[in-house]
Amino acid sequence: MSTISPLAPASFPELPPIAGVRLGAMEAGIKYKGRRDLALWLLDKGTTVAGTFTKSLTAGAPVLWCQKSLKEGGGSARAIVVNSGNSNAFTGKAGMETVQATGEKAAELAGCALNEVYIASTGVIGELIPADHIPSMLPRLHNMLTPDLWADAGRAIMTTDTFPKFATGTAKIGGVEVRINGVAKGSGMIAPDMATMLGFLCTDAAIPAGVLQEVLFGAVDRSFNAITVDSDTSTSDTVLLCATGKAGNAVLTSASDPALAEFAQVLETICLDLAHQIVRDGEGASKFVQIAVTGADSDQAAKKIGLSIANSPLVKTAIAGEDANWGRIVMAVGKSGEKADRDRLQIRIGGMTITNNGQVVDGYDEAPVAQHMKGQEINIEVEIGVGSGHAKVWTCDLTHGYIEINADYRS
Repeated sequence: MSTISPLAPASFPELPPIAGVRLGAMEAGIKYKGRRDLALWLLDKGTTVAGTFTKSLTAGAPVLWCQKSLKEGGGSARAIVVNSGNSNAFTGKAGMETVQATGEKAAELAGCALNEVYIASTGVIGELIPADHIPSMLPRLHNMLTPDLWADAGRAIMTTDTFPKFATGTAKIGGVEVRINGVAKGSGMIAPDMATMLGFLCTDAAIPAGVLQEVLFGAVDRSFNAITVDSDTSTSDTVLLCATGKAGNAVLTSASDPALAEFAQVLETICLDLAHQIVRDGEGASKFVQIAVTGADSDQAAKKIGLSIANSPLVKTAIAGEDANWGRIVMAVGKSGEKADRDRLQIRIGGMTITNNGQVVDGYDEAPVAQHMKGQEINIEVEIGVGSGHAKVWTCDLTHGYIEINADYRS
């Protein structure tokens, strides 16, 4: 594992137990030596589940398995099996045999139906995991599970990550306090529509699967789907949200129920925290970048423009080189394909206005902007000038470190 990212949080929260959840991790020898690479969540009967997945047309076998379970399992979950080091993607029939065998063993240990088991994998594409390897490890792992091993599970799902991603929070539903815990992994191959990014969230709230799904979609769209490290969408994206119902709150039947508003807001905050941690752990990253777009034709257009800026290698390398080259931002707005008024375009970096009404402002002094570029937190604002659409996206710079990490990834 590489040296911890300079953008890593100063401290990490301790995730308390969630009633109805036991979990743990172990070293299974899938790829790595001397580190945990297999995690298992065991969920009490009655747990509901929601999920979002990669839109890649070459999705891995575990993603297809989860999508099938979500469709056929009635929104019920009893076990989640996650491995790192091998994505089990582009592995054909053999890959499906591996997830089938894994699912059968997990179902046996959990005492549940096969479609109540969820499986996720992350790592190298195109390499097989023997069908019996993970199933042979699960009984020993099952015996190790406790309610307080969130940190172990979070570390077991890492690949090129330099630190684990944790977040937790509480909310009230109808006066009853509920808790949400979340862990995630991701560092490279990160782009919207998820990425080589896994996220697992659990709450003790009682929420029906359909309502849970709607709330998760909104949170993911404004968090995990608003980040990018390198514009590459993975074959393995998976985010699962499980609700055990142990808190005892009144069950709500609509995602628009005002009683669910605080829960939805805290869930989004946790997802955004995890998403930001992924960007801060971007492969080789030295700067965390927020891009705020306003005045676009629609919110969707604003997001597309923001991601055009965030994904531009020229913008990202300029940020890495601490060069206040705002012309590259103009270029990225123009190539997005969305409406923009060149003569009303306004660009601000670090709160300082550089352009207005389509040209450089009178008396522009680059010195304070250049000073802002030397920091670790970069803020870019772009006013498009055609409407009221707005969005925020987050990215990191592109450095030599990214090349070094990915050139050596399979070794």
